[in-house]
Amino acid sequence: MIGKWSTLSLYNSEHKAMRGALISLVNGPALRDRVLPKIDEFMQSYLHNWTDKILDFQKKSNESILLLILKLVASKEENIPSTKELEEALHQVFLTFFAPAINLPGTTYNKGLKARRKLVQMLGNIIEEKRASICSRHNDILDTLLENSEYSKNSVIQFTDEQIIDQIFGIVLSRYSTTSYVLMMAVKYLHDHPHVQDELRKENLEIRKGRPVNYTINWDDYKCMSFTRAVVMETLRMTSVPGFFRRTTEDFEIKGYIIPKGWRIFICTIETNKDLDIYPEPLKFNPWRWLKSNLESHQHFMLFGGGARLCPGKELGILEISIFLHYLVTRYRWEEVGENKIVTFPKVEAPNGLYFRFHDL
Repeated sequence: MIGKWSTLSLYNSEHKAMRGALISLVNGPALRDRVLPKIDEFMQSYLHNWTDKILDFQKKSNESILLLILKLVASKEENIPSTKELEEALHQVFLTFFAPAINLPGTTYNKGLKARRKLVQMLGNIIEEKRASICSRHNDILDTLLENSEYSKNSVIQFTDEQIIDQIFGIVLSRYSTTSYVLMMAVKYLHDHPHVQDELRKENLEIRKGRPVNYTINWDDYKCMSFTRAVVMETLRMTSVPGFFRRTTEDFEIKGYIIPKGWRIFICTIETNKDLDIYPEPLKFNPWRWLKSNLESHQHFMLFGGGARLCPGKELGILEISIFLHYLVTRYRWEEVGENKIVTFPKVEAPNGLYFRFHDL
């Protein structure tokens, strides 16, 4: 479903090569020099003119992340597929992760396969558009992948179109299935905990202090957002995905039990994220816990997976949410409208929407 060239599907040297390629696109110098300016430009524009409006923030978070990732991947701002169409297809693919792999008409898996084919066709069309306008480079993720494609004579690493599509598909799906709901829940938690919102606003207003109206966030500014990062981490801890599957590569023992090589095991992160020994008062939304102890380096920290399988887009996701929150809290306050229900399985969502009224700061 996620593609045979996705980093989630690969092992050993192939996994290492593909993961390394992804990391080079969305981490380190690339994140600082190419990605951050585009995220900043997008967020400034997207969060413009929300004053006195009642908005379904679930829709806004999904829309913002999907539009942003299309901008980062392919510099798509015009003639893009509708976000509703994209979201419906991505949601259908996501549902297959919790359904039996039975490919019969009408089953969730069958609908997911159709949705994936639709998404692959969309991505294929974007690639063809890119190749047709090869003289107009935007230094985006797809430009970089195409430079290293099998059609490029000078590339050191040569990717096929199938490999490129699977990588882009993975980036888009991960942004939809994690980043958008974490952003939604961060804004919900900030509403429900005014003292946290005040502290977040204080940190970000200090960054804005003395700047012109049309200022931009640079890398040094971002590295100063320690409490903002803590808010993102605490939101992830409180609303993380239930867990993930892994395959054992050798026999190993845990608490007297032998887990044989080749078994599929489920890592239940929803339990470790609520462990009293690691997180005192685990049901309390407390971003300060991330400032007082080095929790990100703790051996049980698995919000983004771990080891060689650590999510290559970890820092990209944190950056996206942090810049969104910066412009949100330095421009607006918000109040919840109506009673909004939130469910957490199979994915975090508000079935009837999550409505806020926004006011100028």
